[in-house]
Amino acid sequence: MHAGPTTGTERFCVLFLFFYTQKQIKEHLNMNEAVLQRLEYDKLKGKMIEYTVSPAGRMLAERHVPSTNRSQIKAWLKETEEASALLASGASVPLSAMEGIDPFLALLGKGRIYTETELDQLLAWLVSIAQMKRYMDNKRLIAPTIAAYADSMNDCPSLRQELDRCIRYGKLTDHASPDLGTIRRHLIVVEDKIHKKLEASLSKYKSALQDPIISKRRGRSVISVKREHRKLVPGTVWDESASGQTLFVEPIDVAELQQEWQEWSAEEERERTIILSRLSDEAEQYKLELLQNREAMASFDFMLARGKLSLSYDGQPVTLCDEPMIRLVEARHPLLGRHAEPIHVELGLQWKQLIITGPNTGGKTVALKTIGLLALLVQSGLLVPASPDSRFGVFRHIMADVGDGQSLEQSLSTFSSHIAVLKEMLHSADENTIILLDELAAGTDPGEGIALSIAVLEELLKRRALTGATTHFNEIKKFASRTPGCMNARMAFDAETLRPLYRLEIGEAGESHAFAIARRFGLPEHVMQRAEKLAEGRVEIRLDESVKEEEEETTTVDTNARLEEAEQPVTLTIPKEKSPAPAYSKGDAVWIYPLKRAGIVFQPADERGEVIVQVQGKKMAFNRKRIKPYISKEKLYPGMDYDMDIVFDTKENRKKRKLMNRKYVEGLTIETKPDVTGE
Repeated sequence: MHAGPTTGTERFCVLFLFFYTQKQIKEHLNMNEAVLQRLEYDKLKGKMIEYTVSPAGRMLAERHVPSTNRSQIKAWLKETEEASALLASGASVPLSAMEGIDPFLALLGKGRIYTETELDQLLAWLVSIAQMKRYMDNKRLIAPTIAAYADSMNDCPSLRQELDRCIRYGKLTDHASPDLGTIRRHLIVVEDKIHKKLEASLSKYKSALQDPIISKRRGRSVISVKREHRKLVPGTVWDESASGQTLFVEPIDVAELQQEWQEWSAEEERERTIILSRLSDEAEQYKLELLQNREAMASFDFMLARGKLSLSYDGQPVTLCDEPMIRLVEARHPLLGRHAEPIHVELGLQWKQLIITGPNTGGKTVALKTIGLLALLVQSGLLVPASPDSRFGVFRHIMADVGDGQSLEQSLSTFSSHIAVLKEMLHSADENTIILLDELAAGTDPGEGIALSIAVLEELLKRRALTGATTHFNEIKKFASRTPGCMNARMAFDAETLRPLYRLEIGEAGESHAFAIARRFGLPEHVMQRAEKLAEGRVEIRLDESVKEEEEETTTVDTNARLEEAEQPVTLTIPKEKSPAPAYSKGDAVWIYPLKRAGIVFQPADERGEVIVQVQGKKMAFNRKRIKPYISKEKLYPGMDYDMDIVFDTKENRKKRKLMNRKYVEGLTIETKPDVTGE
C-alpha cells in the first residue's frame, strides 16, 4: 500500500538536501591539488571521509571542496555547528550505514524480485529512518536547522510494517501468508516421519552401516552403508565417499515419504516467490521516497562527519564577514593538537602583507599553513581551532608556495618551480586572493632573489592581495618596515635556551639567531668571533688581510716554470682598494650594529670618527665603524625646510623658541643639558 505523496515542504527539503551537495561542484575555490597538499587540507579531508559510516555519505565527503558561495558557506557552517552540538550533547545519533541499500535502489524499477536478505536490509534501513526522525524531532532546540531536514524523510510505515510482519532474521516468517504456514506445517510432519523411518533403518541394517548416523545428500535423507554390504540395504544410492568405501543410501521404505517432502518443498518455493514478488512490488511503489531517504541520510552522515572532524581538534564557530580579510585569534594548526601554541594573525585591514621572520624550526611555515588551512576549512563549512572572535572573508583564490615544490617529473629546479608558482599567483592575484610564500629569495643568488622578491611583494601590494611570507633577509624586513600596507612579524625565540616559543609577535622583525644556534652545535669559538666581527662591520674582508689574526693576506701564484731571474714561485700581494667611509648628515637614519636597531644622526663624525646618534630619545656616541647608512635624511624627512628640532629638541623648548622668534620675553631662557652617553 502506498503511503501517499509527500508534502510540498517535504519535497522542497529533499531537493535542497540533494542539490546543495551538488552545487559545490560548480562553485568551488579555484585551486589545484598541489595547494591542498601543501597546506595539508587533504589530510583533514581524509579524516572527515573516515568519519562517514555509509557509502553515500562517504561519496559526499570525497567530492567535497571549498566553496566561494557565501550563502553556501554560511549554510554549511550552521549545519556543522549544530552537528557538533548534537555530538557534544552525548546522545548517540542513529545514523544508518545503509548496508546493501545502494545496490537495492539501483535495481528499483527494473522488475527484480528481491531476496529475503535484501528486503531485510530494507526493513532495517526504514527502522533507522524512523529512529532518525524521532531523534531529530527531540533535538530541535539544539539543532533546529538540521532537525528540520528530517521532516523530508519518509519511513514508509505501511511498507515497514508489512516487511516486519513477513521477515525475521533474513527469512520469511510463517505469517507471511496463510498458504506458506500450511505448507511448512506439512513439511514438518513429513520430515518427522522420514526421521522415524531412518531411525528404524539404522537398527534394521546395523551390521551393514559404516556409521550409525543420518545425513543429507542432494537434498535427500540417507544412511552410510559399507560398499561390500550394499546388497543388504535396498534403496537408491545418492552419493559415495571420496575413497569409494562408503555409499550414501536412501532406504526404499522412506522413498515415498521423501517424494512427498520434495513436493511440499517445491510448493513452499512457489509460495515464497509469490510473497517476495508481492513485497518487491510494494517496495517499487515507494521508489521516490526511498531515493529521497538515501539523499537525506547521506547528507546527515556527511554533516555529522564534519561535526566529528571539528570536534576532533576543538573547532569553534567563527564570523564570516563581507570584507576580504582574516583575523585569527588564538588559532592553532588542526594537526598539531590541543597543546600547540596559539597564534594571533591579522591580514586585510591595517595591512595587506605580513612578513614573518625568525629562526629555522621556529614555526614560520606552520604559521603560514595555519592561515591558509583555516581559510580553506571555513570555506568548506568546517569549524576551526580558533577563538569565536576570529573573522574570515570569502576568497576566490587561496594560493601557497610552502616547501620547495620541486617536480622531478618535470625536471624543474627548486627555484624554477617557485617561479612557476609565482607566475600563476601573479596571474590570478586580486583583493579576493590569499597568497602564502615560504622562504622568499631562497634557491638563487641572494642579491637577485631579494630584488625579485621585493618586486613581487610590491606587485601583490598593488593588486591588494592578502599576502603572508617568511624570510631570513634583512632587506625584505626593511622593505616591510617602511612600506605602507606591509607589516613585520616574528616568531618568538628564547635566546638563552635557544628554543623556539612558537608565538607570533606582530610589529617587529625577528632574528635568525644563526650565531647562537651555531655555538650550541659546537662550531669553534674563533670562527664564531670572526663571524660576529664580519657581521657587525668591525673588520673588512680584504684581499690583503689575513683570515687569522688579521695579518696581511697574500696570493701565491706558482708559474710552474723557471723564470730567468728566480728559481722559486713568484708571490704577488694584491691590495684591495678601500672604499671611502660614509659621510653622515644630521637627520640621517643609521643602523647601529651593537644595538641591532636604527637611530637618527644628531652630530656627524668628529676627527676621532665618533658620531652622536639619537636612539629612543637618548643621544649616544658610536664609532662610525659601528654604524652603517640606513635611510637618508631626504627620504626620511622630505621637504627642503623640515625643522629638525622636532626630532631632537623637547616640546617645551620648541614652544619657547617659537615664542622668542616672534617677540622678546623677559626672563625666558632655553636650557639644553648634555645627555650624550657612550655605547
